[in-house]
Amino acid sequence: MIATMICLACALLIAPASRSRRRFVQLFGAVRDVRKPQRDTIIRGSSGVGVALLAVLGVGPLVAGVLVAATVGIRVRRARRDRRHGSECANLLDAVEAVIGELRVGAHPSAAAAVAARESRGEAAQAFAVCAARSRLGGSGADGLQNPDAVVAAELNGLADAWRVADYHGLALAELLSASRADLLGRIRFRGRTAAALAGARATATVLAALPLLGIALGQLMGAAPLAVLFTSSAGTVLLPLGAGLGCVGLLWTDAITRKVVI
Repeated sequence: MIATMICLACALLIAPASRSRRRFVQLFGAVRDVRKPQRDTIIRGSSGVGVALLAVLGVGPLVAGVLVAATVGIRVRRARRDRRHGSECANLLDAVEAVIGELRVGAHPSAAAAVAARESRGEAAQAFAVCAARSRLGGSGADGLQNPDAVVAAELNGLADAWRVADYHGLALAELLSASRADLLGRIRFRGRTAAALAGARATATVLAALPLLGIALGQLMGAAPLAVLFTSSAGTVLLPLGAGLGCVGLLWTDAITRKVVI
């Protein structure tokens, strides 16, 4: 039975692509982004690994492993997004400062946005480049700042609202952007202080989630053989994924509570 499952996993890994897929790659392969992995390859690889683990470990350990891997992936992706948000906010502050400086020396808003696009990086540079292009073509620069797919979409919307108010009511754009920049800087500092204050609570949640592993290790050293119960018995097929699921839910629940405070 195990040999059959392993052979099935190998077949999934080496299965050729369909004829239509191969024709599409031949026709449009040159314009595809080679940095992005093919979705079908990832699916087949994951399926093959899953079948192999199912044959070797069983249903319970496989489900527990999937839950733990999914939780780790979610937390890593959120941490990466938070770091990216922080760096993009810093870029946005630099871009807004450049716009304010250009406006105060008498530059046109489109020229000021173009300077900010050149002197900044990331999503802020892209947003102000679009803003400058729209302004030069007679459109509204505020519409160019809006980007719902950006990490700093909320911050860009705030700047767009200030720009729109200045256009509609004839107010000084530099003053409104200065107020928006001060508000953004205050929010960034508050978020940093709150995240630092909640670091202890997050670390405590992680330690509590890892305590069952310590208990299993101590039980194994004492000769109680908890690993044999969890990985080979019928009760372990239920207990192992149940325990892993409760630990993962606790971590994600803690993250959700702390993120509400930070955001």
